[in-house]
Amino acid sequence: MAQSEAPARKAKLVLPALTISREAGAGAVSIAKLVAAQMEARSKTPDYPWAVFDRNLVELVLKDHDLPPRIKQFMTEDSMPEFQSALEEFLGLHPSKWQLFEQTTETVLRLASVGNCILIGRGANIITRNLKHLFHVRLVGPIEQRVRNCEKYYQLTHPEAVLFVAENDAGRRRYIRQHFQQNIDDPLHYHLTINTGKVSFEESAELIVQELLKIPMSNDPENGD
Repeated sequence: MAQSEAPARKAKLVLPALTISREAGAGAVSIAKLVAAQMEARSKTPDYPWAVFDRNLVELVLKDHDLPPRIKQFMTEDSMPEFQSALEEFLGLHPSKWQLFEQTTETVLRLASVGNCILIGRGANIITRNLKHLFHVRLVGPIEQRVRNCEKYYQLTHPEAVLFVAENDAGRRRYIRQHFQQNIDDPLHYHLTINTGKVSFEESAELIVQELLKIPMSNDPENGD
């Protein structure tokens, strides 16, 4: 008797996902929430709700890799000076910066492989650049408007908001340069760059949603070629 055929490989539903790189105060969280709500309203997969990952991504990394909550303070979206990092690692204050980066990368890839998620920052667009079901957006805007947005969103004084924007923009550039040896402003990293000084948050969300809807859902076999 001929041997029975091998069982078919289990199919995995591949769902679209979005990464957002942003200048401070360009509206990333607000736009991400609008996109998630619109995609949820049009969703054909109610069992897979859309989720936004920004600062909460750090908590998920800690959970995924069984790290203590105190490690969170060392996981800023910036590069740590080499001497400071080496000293803190020697004193056992935290795992090596590369270990934390690799663990963050693993969590980002896990979320992206599931789909129906929006990943803000942390070089998620570069980490997932080889995944065809991802759409990558960069949000920019005039510094005066971004400062005003931060004043309102974070309840900061004007000098505090100016410092916040400058420090966050510089830190994110350092993070991408140190971990990926890339320029965060390189337009080739993104499908779409939006100037939120010219395009409202609502219009920006609609532009992104229209592009996400073009990404077909598919059932790819696990461990396929």
